[in-house]
Amino acid sequence: MPLYKSLDLNSQTIVKIWKISESKEFFMNQIVLNPESLERVNGMKSELHQRGFLSVRMLLSEFGYTDEDLVYDSFRKPHLKDGKHISITHSYNFSAVVVSSKEVGVDIEKQREKITKIATKFIGFEDSYLKENDSKLIQKLTRIWCIKESLYKLYATPGMVFKKHFLVVPFGTESNSTTAWIIHNNNRLKFKAIFMEFEGFGCAIVGPNL
Repeated sequence: MPLYKSLDLNSQTIVKIWKISESKEFFMNQIVLNPESLERVNGMKSELHQRGFLSVRMLLSEFGYTDEDLVYDSFRKPHLKDGKHISITHSYNFSAVVVSSKEVGVDIEKQREKITKIATKFIGFEDSYLKENDSKLIQKLTRIWCIKESLYKLYATPGMVFKKHFLVVPFGTESNSTTAWIIHNNNRLKFKAIFMEFEGFGCAIVGPNL
């Protein structure tokens, strides 16, 4: 399937989303992988993960990049050789890439009831405004998880705990944005979080100036 969504969040930040319906063979015929990426994809036991990995490389080409333009640091955070910031994600049959002139993070997650069972592992301050009998609890929890996962990718610092170091300000389900904070040591960093839903999935993008 062609590109699913392309959004200019501002003049400096673009997000592109791919709906993965193609086979592994299709992707392999469309893109060129560097030796490390080829080794990584061949080492994946799940074809779903392989297709997610490869679809991200297809999205890179939508930005005008190749696999050679993408490098990873010791924390496995991706970087572009031209100095622009990048964040990537894939979940089931969707993947996304965000490229920006500023630090940025993105995450996609499928909305599932399972998230209510693990909420205590990542919900801290947010417990003050979440209600257990809320009919939209799964949607809200998925948004919070996506925001915190995006912050984690952006900050890329060992020892971060979702429940302790990341805070999401209350939001309404009719809204598409909120404020989020990273509180770590003597740092209190404020970010804008933008979220969206499509086909049973949630997606969040975080950055300092979205």
